[in-house]
Amino acid sequence: GSRLSKRKNLARKKYNSGTMGATISHCAEAVNPTDQAAALLPPAAAAAVTPAAPAPAPKVNYMDLPCPVKYEELQREALMSLKPELFEGCRFDFTRPLNQKFSLQHSLFMGSVEVPSQSSQTFKVPAASYEFGANLIDQKGMIIGRLLTDGRMNARIRYDLNDMLSFKMMTQLAEEKSFSQVMFDLDGKGLDWQGQIKLGNGAFYGVNYLQSVTPTLALGGEAFWLGSQRKSGVGFAARHASSSCVATAQIATTGLLSATYVQKVSDKVSLATEFLWNWNSREAQASVGYDYFLRQCRLRGRIDSAGVVAAYLEERVNVGVTFLLSAEVNLP
Repeated sequence: GSRLSKRKNLARKKYNSGTMGATISHCAEAVNPTDQAAALLPPAAAAAVTPAAPAPAPKVNYMDLPCPVKYEELQREALMSLKPELFEGCRFDFTRPLNQKFSLQHSLFMGSVEVPSQSSQTFKVPAASYEFGANLIDQKGMIIGRLLTDGRMNARIRYDLNDMLSFKMMTQLAEEKSFSQVMFDLDGKGLDWQGQIKLGNGAFYGVNYLQSVTPTLALGGEAFWLGSQRKSGVGFAARHASSSCVATAQIATTGLLSATYVQKVSDKVSLATEFLWNWNSREAQASVGYDYFLRQCRLRGRIDSAGVVAAYLEERVNVGVTFLLSAEVNLP
């Protein structure tokens, strides 16, 4: 009898220990610490502790894409930082507004200018010029004219026919026949595309088109024919633009490959880089630059792989008066 009672007690201990272990293991898998803490809090606090479900990604409406920039303005952010209007010498610009639409401009320049040559060496000659200009700007268009002391006359005309079509004309008259030229542009604009047809002297014909394919990506191409030189070319381009960066790439049958990238660091500072490659001459060039907006001025600069360092300072002194400083150093 005593042996039988001992066996029953031993069986009960094994059963209780096995049940207790199984219960503990089941609780460890089922209880979440976050849910356990939320269960001990009031309903309002429990809602704050409980993690929210991830929001679904917004669907892209491909029938409502943004309108891209013009094809000729594909790299405008990089060009503003990397290719400012550098000059050597002294330059003074003064603009006098007569009313809200019409203004006069006076520009004086004294310094050196580069003379084109067949060799890679740069030749500079001293030069001085005065430029008188008149600007007429309206909501529907603008007329800008310039007259220089060396006999050149430049004019630009733009007129918006409607919300989709606009007309532009650019002309330059000079004593040398080779420097006189005229160009007509017809720009078309849709909800998610922009196109352009170009006609110019020398039997020049051109067309370009840029289409948005996503909210941040636009693809396009261009083609031209220069009848006076029997030359033609076709190019393709891509542009990716977001709120903080802009990246572009271009390739053409003329032998040029171009890529740019602009990063917006803040509302006042942006960094830019550019890479150019000519596969015909097997030459490549890279450059980096910056664009910094201060309280009363704007500072831009760049350095390229050829060892050229440049800086450009633009300060608005008063209404119509701008102070400019330009510097360029070619390091050996």
